[in-house]
Amino acid sequence: MTAAFHPDKIRGTSWIVNAEVVAALVFREWRVFRHVWASVAFGSLLEPVTYFVAFGYGYGALVSELAGLSYLEFIATGTIAIGVLFSSIFPALINGYVRRRIQGLYDGLLSAPVSVAELLTGESLWYALRVTMVALITTVVAMLFGVRFGAGVLLVPVIAIVAGFGFACAGAAFGAVMRSAHQFDFVIVGVIVPMFICAGTFFPIDNLPAALYFVARVNPLYHCVEVLRAAAFGVTDAGATLGHIAVVVAFDGIAWITGVLLFRDAVID
Repeated sequence: MTAAFHPDKIRGTSWIVNAEVVAALVFREWRVFRHVWASVAFGSLLEPVTYFVAFGYGYGALVSELAGLSYLEFIATGTIAIGVLFSSIFPALINGYVRRRIQGLYDGLLSAPVSVAELLTGESLWYALRVTMVALITTVVAMLFGVRFGAGVLLVPVIAIVAGFGFACAGAAFGAVMRSAHQFDFVIVGVIVPMFICAGTFFPIDNLPAALYFVARVNPLYHCVEVLRAAAFGVTDAGATLGHIAVVVAFDGIAWITGVLLFRDAVID
């Protein structure tokens, strides 16, 4: 596979993203994934089962309906969204740090005609594609627990890819600024945990205190949840749904640009 060479790729500073290079990076990740898919699939199966048992049967016995949905239906799309978040941001965060600080993998990749933008795009796109497996497994588990989705549930893989790409870019951006493994706690506890709690995943955000409500409204996971909910159970407000989609897409762009800039600073002297 050949790709056009650009002189500034030697420094990794090109913003040009060549589709062939990105495809080669995705294929490389796929070859690695073939050896670890079983563990990923196991976690993708066990996690939603745990949520549905704990929240669906636990809180579900106390709460019969939320936002016009049964509580099990309400948390179904929230659980899908959490799977998308975790399965994209964590691999990008952890792998990005390990490959840069411990393995030195990026030094080898960037010695080839590969730019930082292509490297970030290829890895993030792979994580986004991989989360479709997580989203589909979670959807099937929800159906086994009695959730009845509408025809729009077929859009779940597309939504997962779009949202997963942004979360992966964000994970790579955080991984790029980390100087020690001890700093994982700052990202996980300070960013990721608030993201999945304040996102309308297990309860509506309407009754949150003003500060937390603001956090939820700017949280891209909240908008991902709302898009999933609209697709899976029918659009109730087309204008609001388009707004949620616009936020998710805008987040992708911001996360990608930020990721490229921070990643570039981290890997290029």
